[in-house]
Amino acid sequence: MEKKIFVIAGATATGKTAVAIELAKKMSGEIISADSMQVYRGMDIGTAKPTAEEMEKIPHYLIDVINPDEQFSAAEFQKKANAAIEEIHSRGRTPIIAGGTGFYINAVLYGAEFSSENNEREEELRENFATLAREKGAEFLHEKLSIADPEYAATIHPNNVKRVARALAYCEATGGLFSEYNAVQKEKKVTPLFDSVFCVLSINREILYERINARTFSMFEAGLVDEVHNLLAKGYHKGLAAMQGIGYKETVQFINGELAQAEAIAAIQQATRNYAKRQETWFRNQTPNAYVLNAEGKTPEELAEEILRMKGR
Repeated sequence: MEKKIFVIAGATATGKTAVAIELAKKMSGEIISADSMQVYRGMDIGTAKPTAEEMEKIPHYLIDVINPDEQFSAAEFQKKANAAIEEIHSRGRTPIIAGGTGFYINAVLYGAEFSSENNEREEELRENFATLAREKGAEFLHEKLSIADPEYAATIHPNNVKRVARALAYCEATGGLFSEYNAVQKEKKVTPLFDSVFCVLSINREILYERINARTFSMFEAGLVDEVHNLLAKGYHKGLAAMQGIGYKETVQFINGELAQAEAIAAIQQATRNYAKRQETWFRNQTPNAYVLNAEGKTPEELAEEILRMKGR
């Protein structure tokens, strides 16, 4: 553990991106996005992807790396993020991992093993289960997981087709339980592979929910409906895992006349609030060594300064 990396994590709408950019400016840093939705090209507004102006010329990695109909896993993130860390360090700069997909972050920090993901049988099964979800719905697939591995199913939202399909594929290919595999991996998380400063931004839940509600309105004002129209016009149908993401699924339902706009907005707000709650729980349980920073009432610059003061700890 020779070279330091910084991690800025937390629930959606806690201001991670802005803080990461301020930190990068103060310490010659470059940012690696740890967001499972921002990897998709053409999905910008609904994923709260930073604009070129917001990036302030700070190099960003793992944004816009695949099309919405392509597969992306934690193993792939781990591989690409490690390559980015090595490249950033080689130029004497500091990697800053910023995002809310905790599973991705831990895959890098603790070197989770994904040998099973390289198994051709599992790959085939994952694709088959994803197809099944497109044909019969995400809820149907989640029900199958609830029977095969109820403990793991209880931790995953039905809309997260990618993770549900992966867990089912593991169960069928190995005869084991994915929840048990995860438990073994968790036991290995003793010492990070990097000298890291891990910070989790936290905000009072009531204020966080207000931010989420306001941001959803802003997404519609910024053109989320047009963005989804464009994706559908390119052939990215509603059955794709990417199109099942929060904000996209509900907007497709609005476009198809299944929901009124007000109903779609309310559904996105509710789903995002539920997701934020799950993120908070995950980071609380999975990252006991993280510094929890109260981000309430503080500017991104103030939070970046606070994180910098932890550098020597």
